[in-house]
Amino acid sequence: MAGIEAKFQQNPPLGTHKLFLGAHICLRILTVTATLTAAWMMITSKQTVEVYGIQVEAKYSYSSAFKFFSYANAIACGCSVLTLFPAFSLFYRGSTPMKFFLLFLHDLCMMSLVLAGCAAATAIGYVGRYGNNHAGWMAICDQFDEYCNRIRLSLMFSYLAFVFILMLTIMSANKSREIRVWE
Repeated sequence: MAGIEAKFQQNPPLGTHKLFLGAHICLRILTVTATLTAAWMMITSKQTVEVYGIQVEAKYSYSSAFKFFSYANAIACGCSVLTLFPAFSLFYRGSTPMKFFLLFLHDLCMMSLVLAGCAAATAIGYVGRYGNNHAGWMAICDQFDEYCNRIRLSLMFSYLAFVFILMLTIMSANKSREIRVWE
């Protein structure tokens, strides 16, 4: 048994560890960028058109789902900025499995928040695009094409941020599995 354990390295090489932490920091920066872009595009989306001689305006703030989406992305952006500092300290001061476990919990919460925002905005976006004949809701994207395109782009950036946060969650979970509880 001792011969088998000797064949496997207990600690990864320093280069591999730095590469992992570099990827971790890069994904955090990409998450900040994607969530900030998604929130900004949603908040600045509005369009005014004339329908049957009446000025009609579409804004993100008219939908509680779109407001939740933009707040969720803004919160995820802010929290991801705050976790950049611990990520940099892991790079320079060394890492422990417990630090990665705390990052895992943080990333899991942020991933859930971003996914909930995406789901809410996607549902309302679908109704805006296709309507719902049974409920009597008509599609508005035929008249508000610029507004709907900005909403669609915002959703794409948010789903991209979700993928980045998912990768961060998996990476943190992988590093935190080395916690020894019974020692």
